Amino acid sequence: MLLLKVATVDEVNSIIKPLMDKGLLHRHLHEDSTQEEMSLTYVPYWIVSVSARTTITATNETGQVAQTASTAALMGVIFGGMGGGYGGGGGRRGGGMGGRRAFEGKFGTGGPFSGILGLKRIRIMMYGMGYGGGGGMKKTDQMDENYNFPVIALKALTDYQPRDYQFNLEDRELFDISKLPKNVKILNGDISEDVAKSQAKTLVDQLQSQKAHAKYHMIQSINTESDVGDVELLHVPVWFAKYDHKGNKIVLVIDANSGRVINSFGLS
Repeated sequence: MLLLKVATVDEVNSIIKPLMDKGLLHRHLHEDSTQEEMSLTYVPYWIVSVSARTTITATNETGQVAQTASTAALMGVIFGGMGGGYGGGGGRRGGGMGGRRAFEGKFGTGGPFSGILGLKRIRIMMYGMGYGGGGGMKKTDQMDENYNFPVIALKALTDYQPRDYQFNLEDRELFDISKLPKNVKILNGDISEDVAKSQAKTLVDQLQSQKAHAKYHMIQSINTESDVGDVELLHVPVWFAKYDHKGNKIVLVIDANSGRVINSFGLS
């Protein structure tokens, strides 16, 4: 279990108020909202050890920018002076002939870019730079993470499942009811250890994908392999705070051991 450290309503309000009033659009949100619930409960969580290895193949964006600039430069050299038929979309009839003459003027009728063979050479150059082929622009990375992932052990509270949260496990103690306040409700779990393992694996996969997409904007493939290890049951003191603001429901779930927010709903 984790011990209760945020023990009073005043203490939890001192955490919630700045969260709700954060930003110009939320000024006075806390005082303008009607409190519908403020309750303290010991909630059971399965703590599942998960090691995740995620392999990502993504487009190298720095290289992509350089490639685009190089391709544009090549196109400008080849077609820049060729007239409407090859260049900037000139609408005059006969622009194609003017382009051909400009082309021949730049490279000569017998040059390396002349005729059908010359056009093939242009395509080869452009493909080698990645134009249309994407060659050489991929980057492979691996993200390795170890989690002590919390899975809520009560079906009635699965809406409050943490997505990216870690409890202060270094503070945990053996469960001792004599150390708990007498008026605090203690809940028992009804989700099995095996179900918790499966949920933890799924949620860790989702979290790894989320982190990868935050790091890379042009992902081509992603694969996560997860190993599930030890599991333990942990009772955590949790404040549930619910508000109504002009019909909008706001819910905050506060870790009463650390004072940090586990979940929040209705706050944009």
